[in-house]
Amino acid sequence: MINTRTFATCALGLVLLTHGVDGQAVAQYRNFELGVNVAAVSALTGLATSEAKIIHQRPALLQDLEWRPSHWLTGATLPSTDPVQQIGFSFYNDRLFRIVVDYDRDRTEGLLDADLIEAISEIYGVPATRAAGPARVASRVETESGSAVARWGDAAHIAVLYRTTSYRGGFRLIITDPALDDLARKATTQAVRLDDQEAPKREVARLKKEQDDGRTAAEKARLANKKVFRP
Repeated sequence: MINTRTFATCALGLVLLTHGVDGQAVAQYRNFELGVNVAAVSALTGLATSEAKIIHQRPALLQDLEWRPSHWLTGATLPSTDPVQQIGFSFYNDRLFRIVVDYDRDRTEGLLDADLIEAISEIYGVPATRAAGPARVASRVETESGSAVARWGDAAHIAVLYRTTSYRGGFRLIITDPALDDLARKATTQAVRLDDQEAPKREVARLKKEQDDGRTAAEKARLANKKVFRP
């Protein structure tokens, strides 16, 4: 008799294979491919391009888009077995450089690291024994994702499976274009520095606008009250 963990592992593998492509490159997760623009991802998810959140606008445009796929299929009477809870997409100058996949805890409950590795390896092949290419400094999202348990890919594209350290634990898969990720991190550092440099000017401008708005409102009230005031 198939136990719960075996069944769940098979279900996860089936879902990954159903949405994937035989021999799928690490540059892709299901139908989402690194390097495409916001419009392409929006078309696949059904989200409006306006839902992409602007993180920084200079020296480069950095945007994030989050998507929670429905657990109900059109015309179905039962919920799907898709284990994905949400997917985060990050863009550098309108090019997708990172995909963060969070799996639903209830739909991965009881699964071991080896179970996830086995299922994902059906898509990306045998895990790498070590990180490909030169050593990279982990990004904030990677650092906050927990413990890396397996990785796939090469110097051009990387997929890493993490076991999260939050309550009840869980699994997260991050697919990254290291070259674009490096550019995005440099742009973020520059944007923060520019923000800090411009902060005093912005504060002066804010206070001036606040004073101007106050004077305008006071004058408007004066004129309105002057017309009807009778001592």
